Amino acid sequence: MTRKARYEHILQYFREQMPEVQTELEFGNVFQLLVAVILSAQCTDKRINQVTPELFRRFPDAKAMAQVDEDEVLEYIKSVSYPNAKAEHLVKMSRMLVERFGGEVPSDMNQLLDLPGVGRKTANVVQSVAFGKSTMAVDTHVFRVSHRLGLVPKTADTPYKVEQVLVKNIPEEDIPRAHHWLLLHGRYVCTSRKPHCEKCDLMGVCPSVSR
Repeated sequence: MTRKARYEHILQYFREQMPEVQTELEFGNVFQLLVAVILSAQCTDKRINQVTPELFRRFPDAKAMAQVDEDEVLEYIKSVSYPNAKAEHLVKMSRMLVERFGGEVPSDMNQLLDLPGVGRKTANVVQSVAFGKSTMAVDTHVFRVSHRLGLVPKTADTPYKVEQVLVKNIPEEDIPRAHHWLLLHGRYVCTSRKPHCEKCDLMGVCPSVSR
């Protein structure tokens, strides 16, 4: 099967199975989405959704979070991974949003990347989810599934290289959903240690399946 044919088959499958798909992170505004995505690095969305309700009640926007020191934020996020670093990033990020952007989250990629704690994956998620842009965030799930399904070559050995290949081969209108398709497939079916191939409807086109 050619890579083009594999893309067509897999994308059509997801279009039919998950026509409407969105992030599992819970948030009330763009600032809260940004905070949740920063917190979700190397942590589960389930854990983040347990932490953020109280955090967002106390800090609903950048202006509220910019007024406190990181120790106060840390009290709300102690159960997530790398809480000290994330608390520092969140406070510094909030202060920069207030100082440079009037407390609003920018939609520009370079401006997002200037924010403390924001890398390319986080910026792509915010651009896609909050602003409807056709950006492809590549996390560990998307990276793993893209390789296992044969959507990218072995030479695509960094998240950025995977992102470039996926964006080149996925129709622009599908890109925002495709991030979630691949992520959720990796989270619940094509899991890291032991993929659930027996319940995967893509076995027929998956080059990683032992036949």
